[in-house]
Amino acid sequence: MKKLLILIILVGLIICGFFIFKDETQNTKLTKITVGEVTHSIFYAPQYVADALGYYKEEGLDVEITLISGADKVTSAVLSGDVEIGFCGSEATIYVYNGGQKDYLVNFAGLTKKDGSFLVAREKNNNFTLNDLKGKHIIGGREGDWV
Repeated sequence: MKKLLILIILVGLIICGFFIFKDETQNTKLTKITVGEVTHSIFYAPQYVADALGYYKEEGLDVEITLISGADKVTSAVLSGDVEIGFCGSEATIYVYNGGQKDYLVNFAGLTKKDGSFLVAREKNNNFTLNDLKGKHIIGGREGDWV
């Protein structure tokens, strides 16, 4: 619940920031913002809802959400200017900074402290334990998560 609240606050701050800094002389023109996300995640639900309900457009923003698989690729997209905001872990930005690059990214928010994975089943099990997974196949949410 804390993570969802932090995410909602972060998305709100991003929206407010663009609203504050947008050019007031272009009230009828939408400001294009491209967001690159490392994975489609339930943790980004407020972003998807805001987009679906037209909240970005109400604030003068044309937000394009694009999937860029891999934190290294998200980081590259931000550095190259292909996206304005990148949602990914901090590891790639730390590698760029530690590599001595003059043009490096600054992480300005943390959405989660751990992997955002969920375990779901086809049938309800009121007495679930991890032992119930023995001999079962688990499908991961992204490449490299197969167990």
